[in-house]
Amino acid sequence: MKNKLQIEPKAQKPKYQQIVDEIIERIQQGLLKRGDQLPTINEITASLGVARMTVIRAYEELRERGIVAAQHGKGYYIASTNIQASMHVFVLFDAMNAYKEVLFHAMKEALGENVSIDLFFHYHDLKVFENVIVNNIGNYNFYIIMPHFNEDVSDIVKQISKDKLLILDIDVEQLDEDYAVLYQDFEQNFYQGLSEALPMLRKYESLTLFLSKNQFQYTPKGILIGFNKFCEEYQVKGEIVDNLDVENLQKGHAYILFLENDLVRFVNFTHKKHLKLGEDIGLLSYDDTPIKEILAEDGITTISNDFVQMGKMVGRMVHNRQKGKIASTSSLIVRGSL
Repeated sequence: MKNKLQIEPKAQKPKYQQIVDEIIERIQQGLLKRGDQLPTINEITASLGVARMTVIRAYEELRERGIVAAQHGKGYYIASTNIQASMHVFVLFDAMNAYKEVLFHAMKEALGENVSIDLFFHYHDLKVFENVIVNNIGNYNFYIIMPHFNEDVSDIVKQISKDKLLILDIDVEQLDEDYAVLYQDFEQNFYQGLSEALPMLRKYESLTLFLSKNQFQYTPKGILIGFNKFCEEYQVKGEIVDNLDVENLQKGHAYILFLENDLVRFVNFTHKKHLKLGEDIGLLSYDDTPIKEILAEDGITTISNDFVQMGKMVGRMVHNRQKGKIASTSSLIVRGSL
């Protein structure tokens, strides 16, 4: 930076705030651009005659707002020139799909225009999940984490301050009520949805759930527990299969699919075999999306959370720093496929 930072030692405004304002003003004037290196803590301490903690506090505030970032061995630099953002939020999803896109846009709208969001993905890789979190601790005001793993990740997420953390979509059982958790009760939701669909399912000989294990598909263990509980309680012949093989689909049976690609393959198979959905063969899915409304002649029946409402709840919980574990509700959306 060509010109040294300046502050007014006798001003009422705290010295750290003066440093923050000085850097922001230089960004506004175009004197500092994204990627520009900032003076080291020692350099500012020496030139301004202030305490190290004053400089550290200034840089930490700028870092939490997403304006400044730190790189090991290279010090601090300008990461963003978006000085209007009042909050900089880290969001970690497993992967992007149709229902998460609905959730993300609802969440973004609920958080507001003055909140900047950086979105990351872990693709169900626990090491990637941990590395992305660890490498970004301290860079954001708030963290929204979707830990789609059927194993304990509490030690990883505990590295983030509980006051700046929201666990989304799935409960981490090892975390107590001092954490903010907005989750789907997969076991109860799936069991309840299947129970409501029972009169329609009774006309089929069996019910098969496809996991789509070879693809980027996460199936919470609660769904499997809910499925087995339903089949046992209502004496439904049920089976869980790793992946969809359309050649093994049979008339007179019902199936549960998650992935939209699998749904398209299923519907194409019924057309090819002249099977009528909802009569000759049954189809049910989880997590409603726009394509499931229009796929096939009368749409696909789903058990689904309301992701628009979930996104709005994310906004409220973040802004209010609301703690506790909150389960979102789901419903059976009946269409022609069952």
